[in-house]
Formats: sequence, C-alpha cells, structure tokens
Amino acid sequence: MKKDNISVDEELDCPEGADYEPCFGKSAGRPRAADKEAREHALVHTAAQLFLEKGYSKVSLEMIAREAHVAVRTIYVKFGGKAGLLSAAITRGRAKFFSNMASLDTDTRSLEDILGDYALRFLELVSQPAFVNLHRMVVAEARTTPELAETFYNAGPQQSREQLAKFFARPDIGHRLRPELSYEFLAVHFTNCLLGDNMRRMLFPPDQPPSHADIRRQATQGVDLFLRSVLV
Repeated sequence: MKKDNISVDEELDCPEGADYEPCFGKSAGRPRAADKEAREHALVHTAAQLFLEKGYSKVSLEMIAREAHVAVRTIYVKFGGKAGLLSAAITRGRAKFFSNMASLDTDTRSLEDILGDYALRFLELVSQPAFVNLHRMVVAEARTTPELAETFYNAGPQQSREQLAKFFARPDIGHRLRPELSYEFLAVHFTNCLLGDNMRRMLFPPDQPPSHADIRRQATQGVDLFLRSVLV
C-alpha cells in the first residue's frame, strides 16, 4: 500500500520530524530484508542498553525512538511497546547461547551429556554482566512495574523451565528419573542446582565475569548434584 508515493514499510523504517536523523543507509524503494533485520536488531539493542542504564520505568518510548532513530509508531507496530522490546532483547540474548545446540526434543545423546552441554550454556548466559544487571533491575522494579517482572519471567525463566520440563518428559529420559517428581519440579530443581549462591551474585555482582574454568566447574558440580538427587 502506498501513501503519497511512499510505501507503509518504508514509512515505518524512516522516522519523520526534525528530532530524528535520516535513516542510515536507506536506499530508494522498499528496504531489503537484511536492512530491515539490521535496523530491528539495532532498535532492540538500543532499548536494552537504555533499560539497563536508566531503569525500565524511567525509559519512555520517545527516548528509545530518539536514540534508535526510528518513529515511535515503528516500535508499536513491530513490538507493541516497551514490554515487547524487552521480551525481544531477552529472547535474542537467550537464543545466542543455545543456537548451535541440538534441540532438547530430538537430541540423541545421553542424559548426562545433554545436561552437561545445557548447563555450560545456561551458566555462560546468566554470568554475563548484562544479565546480572537485568536481573537486579527486575527485582528492584518488580513491585512498582509488574509488566517488567512478567515480561522478564515469560521471556526467560519460564521458557527455560518449559523447555526442560518437556525434555524430562521424553520417554527415553523420564524412565531414568524418580517417578514421584513432576517434570516441572525437575526443571526448577535443575536450574537451582546450577545457580548455586544466586542471592550473593545478585546482591554483590563480581567486577569480572567468572572464567570459563569456573563456569565449567560449576556446571559439572550442578549436574552431578542434580543427577544424584533425581535418578532412579
């Protein structure tokens, strides 16, 4: 559809008004898929940085739009608002650490190997300074901004728990686990075994992320603790 010889897609990708800079690298005609994906990625990244720097409740859509050089309506159309941007940032960050791991639905390796691989990736993710800062922000603002807590939980912890519960429910996996333990409990128990002293990490984040050797040691210990407590 056209409006004054400008397509709706083009209009959404190039903001109007003196407060915005021209779209970087925009060419005549409909934007290429790769260009639109890059702009969308930049928008999500900008929003995530602002949330971490200023706090979720103190960041407005207008502020995000100005920093990302897009129109506010672009955020509404593509993400529905601030919550959608936060959800996209968490989802993309999570996917980065699990992108080259075989699906838990079809992975044919042993239970021990699959959990060991998952544990390493999970701990690498939650050890990132940005994740620690995000978690602290959510806890600090959860009471006054319920949508922040709900968005964080739905895009992060809930996805992990559902994915793990489905894995433990696989017939070839489930028969090795204590039958009186629900799959949902197993998922929560597994992540708790991995996280260890999570409270201290949230209250007193280290100046430097843990080394790969530290993460590997924590993953090994966590998986061992979990298996010793749930295997038949």
